[in-house]
Amino acid sequence: MTTASDTGETPLWTPSAKAVAASNMSAFADFVNGRHGVSPGDYEALHAWSVAAPELFWDAIWDFTGVIGEKGTRVLLDAEKMPGAKFFPEARLNFAENLLREEGGEVALLFNNEGEMAAPVTRDALRRDVARFAAVLKGWGVGAGDRVAAFMPNCPETIVAMLAAASIGAVFSSCSPDFGVKGVLDRFGQIEPKVLVACDGYRYAGKVLPAHDKLGEIVAGLPSLEHVAIVPFIGEGKKAIAKAGDWPALLASAPDAPLSFARLPFSHPLYIMYSSGTTGIPKCIVHSAGGTLLQHLKEHRLHCDIRPGETLFYFTTCGWMMWNWLVSGLAAGATLALYDGSPFAPDERVLFDYIDAARITVFGTSAKFIDAVKKSGLRPRETHDLSSMRMILSTGSPLVPESFDFVYRDIKTDAALCSISGGTDIVSCFVLGSPLLPVWRGEIQAKGLGMAVEVWDEEGKPLAAGQGEASKGELVCTRPFPSMPAGFWNDPDGAKYRSAYFERFPGVWCHGDYAEITSHGGIVIHGRSDATLNPGGVRIGTAEIYAQVEQLPEIQEALAIGQDWQGDVRVVLFVAMREGAQLDAAMEKRIRDKIRTGASPRHVPAKIVAVTDIPRTKSGKITELAVRDIVHGREVKNREALANPEALALYRDLPELAS
Repeated sequence: MTTASDTGETPLWTPSAKAVAASNMSAFADFVNGRHGVSPGDYEALHAWSVAAPELFWDAIWDFTGVIGEKGTRVLLDAEKMPGAKFFPEARLNFAENLLREEGGEVALLFNNEGEMAAPVTRDALRRDVARFAAVLKGWGVGAGDRVAAFMPNCPETIVAMLAAASIGAVFSSCSPDFGVKGVLDRFGQIEPKVLVACDGYRYAGKVLPAHDKLGEIVAGLPSLEHVAIVPFIGEGKKAIAKAGDWPALLASAPDAPLSFARLPFSHPLYIMYSSGTTGIPKCIVHSAGGTLLQHLKEHRLHCDIRPGETLFYFTTCGWMMWNWLVSGLAAGATLALYDGSPFAPDERVLFDYIDAARITVFGTSAKFIDAVKKSGLRPRETHDLSSMRMILSTGSPLVPESFDFVYRDIKTDAALCSISGGTDIVSCFVLGSPLLPVWRGEIQAKGLGMAVEVWDEEGKPLAAGQGEASKGELVCTRPFPSMPAGFWNDPDGAKYRSAYFERFPGVWCHGDYAEITSHGGIVIHGRSDATLNPGGVRIGTAEIYAQVEQLPEIQEALAIGQDWQGDVRVVLFVAMREGAQLDAAMEKRIRDKIRTGASPRHVPAKIVAVTDIPRTKSGKITELAVRDIVHGREVKNREALANPEALALYRDLPELAS
């Protein structure tokens, strides 16, 4: 993977001195200086201070972002324990109270369903509906710690349900309606929800997909359920679903009680989220109200520089952690632009149409979407205005250098392109953007404030930055941070939690990303560590291969695995060809030549195999591990984590891999 640091190029984008001075990040640095007499100077110095003085830093974040609640006198107990550190042990707050801090007729939520815009939801209307559904929940006997689950699209009603649950201290968990019955029961069955909020169906790629049959099975499979609220998303309503009430009728009949908030400990559970891997039943990850709020306020206000009245968008479903991240934008005063359905229905222009129609300020999407737009031939800067958009966020998989080029050439020249990376595990980011820094080709701009991110070798020693291959290793975080999980559900002694993140390097969070720190202090993610290839004992990140292969116009997408072969590992590359293209000897040579010259000879695959589909998780990530298991004759234990599990059959018993 060729980055700017390898070529000596200048940055693709640099913030103006005026923008830097006016940023929330600079205001925060001044706030710290005024309070502690610390003049951080540049971003690197500010980050170093935030990691070296965690109590002062997180206390300053609480005050600067205006968290509503009682802070208490202690910021951090047992700071040397990881896990085990306790942030704000005396604090009491309510997550919903912080997200609903704004009142009035300003727009809180916009909603777009494959190009069809719904009526805007004002802040007063949002507060009213949250109060009504909270009253419904209380009437049903739901209290602090009870679970409220949602099987819903990314629409305003889902946000109302979450905020109502959070306002009374209930724990919220969600899946998107494209999940199969087993996938839903594998998740919700573990947490035993008392209430389910569900849609009667959804729309995708122009099709209306009723959900009643699935819902009947889901409700029957959750004996803990006492009540079901059906949102008439496609206009059919509750029909014959057991224990079900109609959402509009429930809200209309709710007592007209004022909105109230239960202030609970900082560590009180807010969300239960799920690991998306295919290695077994999903892990239930519990996130705290205080940790989620503080981390998201930091990322939205400082790293994304969001101001009240700006419009925040992220293309996501309710089955991906970016939905939870998006919703917290309300606490920064942002209007949320929601979208549900295919990002290419009715065509590839739909999200760019939305940017102009909603005047979106911060536009978030996936690396795969950017690549797909590039391959579609659309040049949005020629077809759309896009003047409102000042920042583009990308996550889900590494954003390759050529996609950086495409964004600045064909989407917008004067937007900050911020690749970000973290995960469901922390419901936030380890590395992301900074309004103080330039954008370098192929690089994530910065380590997050307060996040002690390093890259370690296999012996647990920090690797020097800017040394190319010698800088690649495991992304770790060496000090506690507030959005570490409160724990795993049904893991009373914490053994599963410790095993997931702290087994590799005791006392240090090992995230499972294969990464490097560049000479600019930027970060490049080369793929998941468990998908790293090891031919001849040399570690290779799969993203380095994809960065080369997917530049070829004939290739729609690629997936690489390591196949055990004759006492070693050989690289196998699967390619999905674009319509009209075929994998012949000449194409194979082009692929190998491209990888050899763009990456290195050891990245060149031993085998290249054409496939018609590539398995991916519900959040759109390709899943190398499931394919690796199929190729080696092993069972894929959690097929329900996949959006297209039928694709796995394409990889079983391939004659091309028998020799």
